[in-house]
Amino acid sequence: MAFEITKELLENVAIYIQNGNDNELNKLFKEMHHADIAEVLEDISFEEAVYIIKLLDSETTSDILIELDEAVREKIFEQLTAKEIAEEIDKLDTDDAADIIAELSEERQEAVMAQIEDEEHVKKIEELLSYDENSAGGLMAKELVQVNENWNVLKCVKEMRIQAEEVKHVHSIYVVNDAGQLKGRLSLKDLLVASTRTHISEIYIPKVDFVHVNESAEDVANVMRKYDLEAIPVVDDNDALVGRITIDDIVDVIKEEAEKDYQLAAGISQDVEADDSILDLTKARLPWLILALFGGFISVSILGGFSDAMTTHYQLFFFTPLIAAMAGNVGVQSSAIIVQGLANDSLKGSLWKRLIKEVLQSLINGFVLALILMSIGMLFLKFSFELGITVAISLVTVIIIASIIGTFIPIILDKRGIDPALATGPFITTSNDILGILIYFSIAKLILGF
Repeated sequence: MAFEITKELLENVAIYIQNGNDNELNKLFKEMHHADIAEVLEDISFEEAVYIIKLLDSETTSDILIELDEAVREKIFEQLTAKEIAEEIDKLDTDDAADIIAELSEERQEAVMAQIEDEEHVKKIEELLSYDENSAGGLMAKELVQVNENWNVLKCVKEMRIQAEEVKHVHSIYVVNDAGQLKGRLSLKDLLVASTRTHISEIYIPKVDFVHVNESAEDVANVMRKYDLEAIPVVDDNDALVGRITIDDIVDVIKEEAEKDYQLAAGISQDVEADDSILDLTKARLPWLILALFGGFISVSILGGFSDAMTTHYQLFFFTPLIAAMAGNVGVQSSAIIVQGLANDSLKGSLWKRLIKEVLQSLINGFVLALILMSIGMLFLKFSFELGITVAISLVTVIIIASIIGTFIPIILDKRGIDPALATGPFITTSNDILGILIYFSIAKLILGF
């Protein structure tokens, strides 16, 4: 059953804190998952959240802090001393610890790191902080189980027991040589059935998927998605095993990328949330709105160039919003499909085949829509056959051009290293609105002769 925050739960938390009833608070949160506790902390007052963080043991609160919204976590850390933060970080895996440390100011980072007693833990965190946060190195954790190919099974099991104490979840057992280079993985079944004197080199599986430490987070996500991996090892330039990335980190990457692409497609230039300040929301939205405004000016200028048609063929202007809207909608549809394909790495095949396919399906869509439009116009709106043909041909042409633009703009942006999600939303809509109006009146001028 899914966890649900109730009014009664929040009232009880407030009453317990007000009365200083720490025993009841501990009982209340004892059986809760740390992610659910984080959700509760985000729904109560800031002072109450800090009270609970200081009350619960570090083993619990360290996991809670990871689940908290970054803005909430930042406010809580402002109320904690460097020693208190260090106690929380000391309980975390290195990847989570590095993520939290990275959010602090440089001065605060130094103070917190100085309070962590485990020097080896500090070194690992410092190593992770040296990598780009959007790379495999920035995602990986140092905690893993690795065995040497020259060990026998007996020694292997002893070493695994020692290493497993530092690892929350053992997804795979990696095999390395004396230089620390990744050689393969070890099957638990093969380990259990082998003789204690058997060398690991005789039973390990040499085939193992891995990523380079400098590979992008998106590439890592694509590899893990393609091969259905729960974890993947990370190697450096010398093929030495330096860490592993688990599926929970990749889910976060996919979620963040989806949110960013959605906001770009909606015409929001930076990562914002509904409860951000008015200034932040304005800065994120205004650039695209300015683009749309200039696009509107261009559309008005194009219409001004065909002002002569207003007196002789005024009915043309009734269909201007329809043509512009269809151009924008078709462009967004096409670009959305391509952006999705690029994100999933499922866009395969020749560009020429894709062009032919796009033109053919646009012809079908355009023909059906044009037929509907002509039928309604001539039967109910009583406009002339020449006007019907003009609007129909314009609609088909606009749909074909808009779909081609919507298809190839994201591909071109992607090849130039620009996020293809930029192509959707206001960019495609505005450009196709302008182009649609220009095509519509140009065709009308050829057919109707004004």
